Amino acid sequence: MQHISRGNSCHTTELGWTHNRHTILLGPTHTLHRGRHDTRRTPHAFMHTTFTPTYSWTHNTHSTFSCTSLRTHSQAHNPLSTRSHIQHSRHREQARHVRSSNTPTFFRDTPPAPGLGGANWVRPTRAYLPESRSRVRRAGRLKNLELAAVGGSDVHVKMLAAPINPSDINMIQGNYGLLPQLPAVGGNEGVGQVVAVGSGVTGVKPGDWVIPANPGLGTWRTEAVFGEEELITVPSDIPLQSAATLGVNPCTAYRMLVDFERLRPGDSIIQNASNSGVGQAVIQIAAARGLRTINVLRDRPDLQKLTDRLKNLGANHVVTEEELRKPEMKSFFKDVPQPRLALNCVGGKSSTELLRHLAPGGTMVTYGGMAKQPVIASVSQLIFKDLKLRGFWLSQWKKDHSPGGGNFGSRRLKDDKRA
Repeated sequence: MQHISRGNSCHTTELGWTHNRHTILLGPTHTLHRGRHDTRRTPHAFMHTTFTPTYSWTHNTHSTFSCTSLRTHSQAHNPLSTRSHIQHSRHREQARHVRSSNTPTFFRDTPPAPGLGGANWVRPTRAYLPESRSRVRRAGRLKNLELAAVGGSDVHVKMLAAPINPSDINMIQGNYGLLPQLPAVGGNEGVGQVVAVGSGVTGVKPGDWVIPANPGLGTWRTEAVFGEEELITVPSDIPLQSAATLGVNPCTAYRMLVDFERLRPGDSIIQNASNSGVGQAVIQIAAARGLRTINVLRDRPDLQKLTDRLKNLGANHVVTEEELRKPEMKSFFKDVPQPRLALNCVGGKSSTELLRHLAPGGTMVTYGGMAKQPVIASVSQLIFKDLKLRGFWLSQWKKDHSPGGGNFGSRRLKDDKRA
């Protein structure tokens, strides 16, 4: 079991979290904390840096749905009897499909866990199962699954929040490096609370918050039984949305900043998709390390507001893609060191512009392709500037740096049974 240290506190009430057109209903009052996230003994190696998420908060958002546990009067006397209820703003049939513009979050009041002495009981869990590799809206449906018994090395977890990452969508569509056998419970990220543990579990206890150690566990469900080795504990006093997204974006940002170029304080980096989860983490980690960031955005009506937000995170320079193409950028780089590292999440023309402004001998790392266009580099850039093109996938990095090569999604449906 691995651990992440805690931070400083703030407070909020029942809210909806929106980010990149995704919405999460968090449920009743949460005490939230912002501050230092410090991994120890974990292959994420997101060390000694600050990550402050900057998501928009809206009250009583109803543009998505959530699965909650409702307990009737009779159920109060039978803690194992639960039923699921779908909250949504449109008709119920829409709740059968996960839409790319909405983010399902599962949270519930979990009844007391039964004893682990071999009691015969059946407990349902509500999960979203992609059943085919097709358009996300038609790929799967919500289903009741029988929750597996808790073995000696197992941990019973109720999910508190589970976001939708582009990689989740790619996995459902079949366009990803890790493709589980279908049907499988969707979702690679999320945070849950431990309900019960097996007799052999020593690194986690009931009440702890945990996140997946590896992708492929299936977080789009109300609760699950995982192996202890598949979980990492995080403090329960950090923001819920931070915990739910801690395992991928900030870790990706950190590894790209330290693995490809030896950057020293005062050096510059340039990145596109600067307002993405990874982009915002890059800004904050770079600022903590004394690096200067040149952040590229698409032009938009709220550009100034977004620029101010990124600068509040520590961004040194914010430019649009159109500005990056103008000749005036030559004078810009007279005052700002040419970047030695470029981080590309878009591809197409955007990545070409990043390469054009890289210093000789610099490296461009591609970790996404949101434009769905190829990365194009001119022959002269490769020959005369000696530029290097690299790729990065956090899952592969963790597999390469984990004992035994990692354990990616091997238990996704190992103990799940259709109810």
